[in-house]
Amino acid sequence: MDMVMEIKHEEDKSLFSDLVDGVRKYNFQKLGTEKSSPLSVTLKNNEGKIVAGVSGRTIYKQFLVEVLWADESHRGKGFGREVMEQAEVEAKKRGCITAQVDTLSIQAPAFYQKLGFEIIGKIPGVTEDHDRYFLMKAYTE
Repeated sequence: MDMVMEIKHEEDKSLFSDLVDGVRKYNFQKLGTEKSSPLSVTLKNNEGKIVAGVSGRTIYKQFLVEVLWADESHRGKGFGREVMEQAEVEAKKRGCITAQVDTLSIQAPAFYQKLGFEIIGKIPGVTEDHDRYFLMKAYTE
């Protein structure tokens, strides 16, 4: 069988979707047909502008945090903690037993640790002066 290797340097949503579908089919065979469900919590001001929010997904009893952000003018006021804690409540309602996130050293490893996450991995030198951290939090109750 002749094959052709292709290299792309731009986003291809169709290609990405095809690859994810292939992974899902494999996972369904091994783990069952659970679907990934989006989970987002936002905090908005009186004008409807987002001042803090978290977005991720739940699947196979895992809460996968994809992004957490607080507007710079509202940092240090506990809004990030509030949206994260509410997202964790929702994740637990869905049956999640752990949460996981990755972050850069200039972003929020200490923030997540204050929320009970533990560093489970580190990639040093992602940039010249910064590391990438992988954190996990086990839910107990």
